[in-house]
Amino acid sequence: MTANATRVLVLNSGSSSLKYQLLDMGDARSDSGSGAARLAVGLVERIGEATSRLAHTPLATGGATRETTGPIADHQAALKAVADELAADGLGLDSPELAAIGHRVVHGGLKFTVPTVIDEAVLKEIERLVPVAPLHNPANIIGIRTARALRPDLPQVAVFDTAFHTTMPESAARYAIDVATADAHRIRRYGFHGTSHAYVSRRTAELLGKAPQDVNVIVLHLGNGASASAVRGGRCVDTSMGLTPLEGLVMGTRSGDIDAAVTFHLKRVAGMSADDIDELLNKKSGLLGLCGDNDMREIRRRIDEGDERAALAFDIYVHRLKKYIGAYTAVLGKVDAVAFTAGVGENAAPVRAAAVAGLEELGMAVDASLNAVRSDEPRLISPEYARVAVAVVPTDEELEIAQQTYALVTA
Repeated sequence: MTANATRVLVLNSGSSSLKYQLLDMGDARSDSGSGAARLAVGLVERIGEATSRLAHTPLATGGATRETTGPIADHQAALKAVADELAADGLGLDSPELAAIGHRVVHGGLKFTVPTVIDEAVLKEIERLVPVAPLHNPANIIGIRTARALRPDLPQVAVFDTAFHTTMPESAARYAIDVATADAHRIRRYGFHGTSHAYVSRRTAELLGKAPQDVNVIVLHLGNGASASAVRGGRCVDTSMGLTPLEGLVMGTRSGDIDAAVTFHLKRVAGMSADDIDELLNKKSGLLGLCGDNDMREIRRRIDEGDERAALAFDIYVHRLKKYIGAYTAVLGKVDAVAFTAGVGENAAPVRAAAVAGLEELGMAVDASLNAVRSDEPRLISPEYARVAVAVVPTDEELEIAQQTYALVTA
């Protein structure tokens, strides 16, 4: 790696999509990422379809977003198209300034607790984890193999969604089932959204003017997928998602916590297959199952018009949030801040207000005027008298991946 190699390409490969960002890390060694500059961002979606779309924004030149549509056969073709777009801006993958490529990998099991330089042995272990992440790890592997083929000389780093949660104690990570069965089939609580929880908990500490090791934070990552974490002194001690991303909070299309016997009941009484139940709980439940919409903006619009189903869905969503805030307050013992992040957490003021309403005895409150402010910056929305800070902290998973990747390859 040359001395002026300070750029990191971050790839997030989905089953039919490829998100990417190119960042110049410069001297971005601080926790806040100051000094990092985004040079380009983009998305390839509907890979494998005739209606594939690539949207590329060259931030380095201040140019407008360029969109192209047409068939993109596979991830190899998608990454080649991304490389062509970057080259058109003078940011090609052959640049000596490119230090590494960082890959988001959803499931790292217990083996991968830190960012890891990818080789064949690492790839085989990621493949071994496919049974516990069948929707995500295969797509991540395709992205890695494609990128390695294009730049075999360049360090490629895997940053795992599960890694931040590997600090959970066994009392939080284990399910109360037969130990031999659990160990034989790798059944335990792994947690997800780890890069977001790591970034947001650290940024929340900075917002309070404290070091991460001196702060206890409850992080609420609320998007279409949603998860909560209890972070003590910069280390995760509990999180809401488990073996898969299904457990925990009510989500856009996922049920979250549910009595496991519901699955047996649906099989026996409704005659549903395992695949039918899997699709029900992951794709047809949550807010969508409750009211027919999984967009919080649409749900709030319907509530304003007096829609009772939408109102009930919202109340169930908030009730689950309150349960986790209360539970994680008990787990942590002392809470310095509650941080809302991701699409719903950052933009839905009514969700934040409702989640904290009535928790004054826990030291939590929201200032209505501060909560109504829209901003892309981390900010406090609690009144000065509140014992526990309530914050809105925009997440930046790509920056977190870039930071971890750059720190590893320059160490």
